[in-house]
Amino acid sequence: MRVHKNCDGLTRRDCLELGLGGLISGGLVGALRARAVAQSAEPKSRATSCILIWMDGGPTHYETFDPKPDAPLEVRGEYEPIATSLPGVHFSRHMRQLARIADKLAIVRSIRHNQGNHGAGNHYMMTGAPPRIPVGCGAFVSFHPSLGSVTAHQRSAPDGLPAYFSLPRMSRSGGPNFLGAKYAPFVVADDPNAKGFRVRDIALPPGLQAERFRGRQSIRQQVDRLARIKEKTAGDPVLALDDFYQQGYTLMTSAQAQQAFDIQREPDEVRGKFGRHSFGQRALLARRLVEAGVPFVTLYHGGWDHHSNIFSGLANKLPPFESSIAALINDLDQRGMLDTTLVCALGEFGRTPKVNSRGGRDHWSNAMSVMFAGGGTPPGQVIGATDRQGYSALERVLSPENFVSTIYRKLGIDPAKIVYTPDGRPVHLVSNPTPIDELLS
Repeated sequence: MRVHKNCDGLTRRDCLELGLGGLISGGLVGALRARAVAQSAEPKSRATSCILIWMDGGPTHYETFDPKPDAPLEVRGEYEPIATSLPGVHFSRHMRQLARIADKLAIVRSIRHNQGNHGAGNHYMMTGAPPRIPVGCGAFVSFHPSLGSVTAHQRSAPDGLPAYFSLPRMSRSGGPNFLGAKYAPFVVADDPNAKGFRVRDIALPPGLQAERFRGRQSIRQQVDRLARIKEKTAGDPVLALDDFYQQGYTLMTSAQAQQAFDIQREPDEVRGKFGRHSFGQRALLARRLVEAGVPFVTLYHGGWDHHSNIFSGLANKLPPFESSIAALINDLDQRGMLDTTLVCALGEFGRTPKVNSRGGRDHWSNAMSVMFAGGGTPPGQVIGATDRQGYSALERVLSPENFVSTIYRKLGIDPAKIVYTPDGRPVHLVSNPTPIDELLS
């Protein structure tokens, strides 16, 4: 798997050294702690699932959804705008497939915040909570549960499936914090575009037959009952660990789970539309997981931290990426799933208005664009605006809290809900639970 670095130079190895390997390694027992225990959702909504496309590093708004053709050259950059299917609305040059289906999208151009580094910006957009203390650009911070973990806590998935997946890794603030590791994502690090793709740890080891495996499981259960019959308590951590192993057993023996991961069932024509590359096939796998009943999937896509050579970099990066997103939205629509599946694409912030001396754009949190589709979102609209040179959100200024509250509302979760830390401290899911009304049906 190719690993993308941000300007802070952090890689998967850094995560492991920071002790986060259990959350992002993709191992069965730790990852299965993402499995949700269902609680009743308070608001009613059409959306039953969310696919969150996380563009790690901070994607440029100029070269995607908010071009500025009338700005000076050092601001507008090298790409000309193109017309979309919405009259008067333009995207940037390499957004051709999404431009054709702009009438199925809602673009928010006016989210802004004050966290201009990767660690803090990631946390703010992933949780709706600004960091409580200053954090560095490369920090892995988790002061609040992420969107995916809260959804896993509040919503259930069918038996045998975790409620929260992240492909192919977890974003640095995509974890559960005080909700506990049970609500961390199940990470599928394996590449579904690879020949013979299979998800590690969800199938029996070679040579071990199903009947023999069930026999081993039965013997272990009998031994466990003998060893703990006198000491069984509700707070026994060993019993809790056994519960995770039981979930692992369920996942390995669940026909529904095995079918969801079997991407080879898809016709070649469908796989080709999504793109025969890692991101395209992960987008297809996300659709299969949602189709199986998983309520939250994060599609992590790194490499958006363009401090240099932004135009040549995006000329290669954007076409296959945005084409896969368009294919995902069209596929969901054709299957009658778009009304109940929310698709969002964003990163931690936008990029600076002025192109720097290295031909790149730097971090900029005063303006960013977010794409919405499906899940009951009224399509064919652009919400908010930046100024003529894209320096700042100017009309209908919105916050990360508004963004996160919108996701929760659409998924039937009350953003004003109070959850409790292990020591009994009450915490609001979002301090400002006001959603973006234009995105609610």
